[in-house]
Amino acid sequence: MHVLFEEEGAFRAATILTDNDSSLQVETASGKRSKIKAASVLLRYGDPAPAVLLEQAESLLPGIEADFLWECVADGEFHFADVANEYFGHAATAAEAAALLLALHAAPIYFHRKGRGRFRKAPPEILQAALAGLERKRQQALTIERMVAQLTSFTLPAEFPPLLAQLLYKPDRSRAESKALEAACSETGLSATHLLYRCGAIRSPYDYHLQRFLLEQFPRGTAFPAVELPSLPAGLPHAGVPAFSIDDATTTEIDDAFSVQSLPGVGWRVGIHIAAPGLGIAPGSALDGIARARLSTVYMPGSKLTMLPDAVVEHYTLASGRAIPAVSLYLTVTPEMEIIGDESRLEIVPVVANLRHHDIEPLFNERTLAAGLADFPFRDELLTLWQLANACEGRRGKPSATPDNKDFNFRIEGDLADAEGCRVEISARRRGSPLDKLVAELMIVANSTWGALLASRGVAAIYRVQGGGKVRMSTAPQAHEGLGVKQYAWLSSPLRRYVDLLNQWQLLACLQSATPPFAARSDALFAALRDFELTYAAYAEFQRGMERYWCLRWLRQQGIERIAATIGRENLARLDDLPLVQRVPSAPELKPGQRILLQVESVDYLTLGLVCRYVETLSSSTEDEVVVTLPEAVD
Repeated sequence: MHVLFEEEGAFRAATILTDNDSSLQVETASGKRSKIKAASVLLRYGDPAPAVLLEQAESLLPGIEADFLWECVADGEFHFADVANEYFGHAATAAEAAALLLALHAAPIYFHRKGRGRFRKAPPEILQAALAGLERKRQQALTIERMVAQLTSFTLPAEFPPLLAQLLYKPDRSRAESKALEAACSETGLSATHLLYRCGAIRSPYDYHLQRFLLEQFPRGTAFPAVELPSLPAGLPHAGVPAFSIDDATTTEIDDAFSVQSLPGVGWRVGIHIAAPGLGIAPGSALDGIARARLSTVYMPGSKLTMLPDAVVEHYTLASGRAIPAVSLYLTVTPEMEIIGDESRLEIVPVVANLRHHDIEPLFNERTLAAGLADFPFRDELLTLWQLANACEGRRGKPSATPDNKDFNFRIEGDLADAEGCRVEISARRRGSPLDKLVAELMIVANSTWGALLASRGVAAIYRVQGGGKVRMSTAPQAHEGLGVKQYAWLSSPLRRYVDLLNQWQLLACLQSATPPFAARSDALFAALRDFELTYAAYAEFQRGMERYWCLRWLRQQGIERIAATIGRENLARLDDLPLVQRVPSAPELKPGQRILLQVESVDYLTLGLVCRYVETLSSSTEDEVVVTLPEAVD
């Protein structure tokens, strides 16, 4: 005698060696002997041999149609052997019974298993729903097949345009479109981004990077809601000093300005004037909600997304020719450039000039200072502030900037809507120029002085803290070792950073003897700190990414094939005259600071990838000779 039994989800046939009440010793056609439970036996039969049974059953299986079998079976639970007799119209052979078992097992939507060898046919409504689901899957499979064919021929399927943002940045792998894209990527060997770009789904690499950032940080769009402009405060005293600002040409959010008055017999009265949007934007107001949501202005080459609406910025920016509310810090300075007193005031400040770097720097720099300054507007004021800045830097014992570092300015010519047609110009200026130092030192004085005032009054604020080489935000007035000050609260850019605006509200309350809007340990204060840190870091990362994009564009635009670089740690090299750091695995072990020549192998605007190959180490004699090599075809 032989048995048909189920083991580990599979059907097997074997010959009985020993038959006990609860178990059997059996031998399969392969000669393997095993012990099985009697409950596992589905069918006992004489013929055919175990090696033949399942083969015969498999051959009969195609003739058994699941839908017809479902029609033949009555309602209620049944055993497959009983139905086999009815289905075949005679006492079913072992092979026929096994074939019917396999047919029932292979049609789970038609027949539900109720135990070993026992089934129950699915109710009509459940069967119809299951069949509809199968049809949907079949149609989806056909749709996926069509979309894959289109994608591999670099044609964008009609289903893709409404889902491009999701497919590019947050793919849902359960969607048919995502499955088709994944399959097409596997066939073509391209990433999803590169494949969609080949299909014309991405307007430009620039737009790809921008839209990803906007989706992450501005999912509701970048437009500002309609808001009512706050009225300028009345009753503030007017400062009797002409103030002037120092900024680059593209700055519209002018937060700070300066003034210098001579004090006969004493020295000077130096004014540091900070725009005061906190006097009109109330905590909890609609404008506060806008600033709280954005937390900072977003900068990128050729464009920016301001923290506040343009009309509000225009309302409070320290623009030339206007008298603007400001928080002023007046320093009493001796001829030896010692600060012997300070006073903070809320007032209306007349701004008489907005000095721009490109206009003033040719007249006011290390060379002209050494040779003697020519006559130009605000020469004497700038010279006094420069001398004060040097004295402040000396007292701190820390440089305000590393002289070897450079600041890079990007000028984009053309419409960014057609970024591929734009031309980029990148210019470098050494960090720590007299104008840079002048502004940086006075901002350090203002932020550290006001930070000390808030701490002394017990008014909560958000501080910039540095210790052990790590910079972080804190609500405690701790030292900033990198700047050499006991505390440093950001207060100098309230039009551009939410932390500065929040701190300004606290400072205004302190100066007006009012209750500060944020208590020392309030949840709102800690939430603002946490959110600002995360958002500010994300904005900075985006800015670096867009600067890298335009650097890569510049390399190709200029037709550069070879470029010199300075090696750093771990085979990182900083390319000449660009804010671009690139790993060069092919470079030999070199000391940081050594100069090398690189071959530009490939550029990928979508991944911001750059591949450079080491060519040679530059000696001191060739260092100034080989900086950039252009191909002959490029003018």
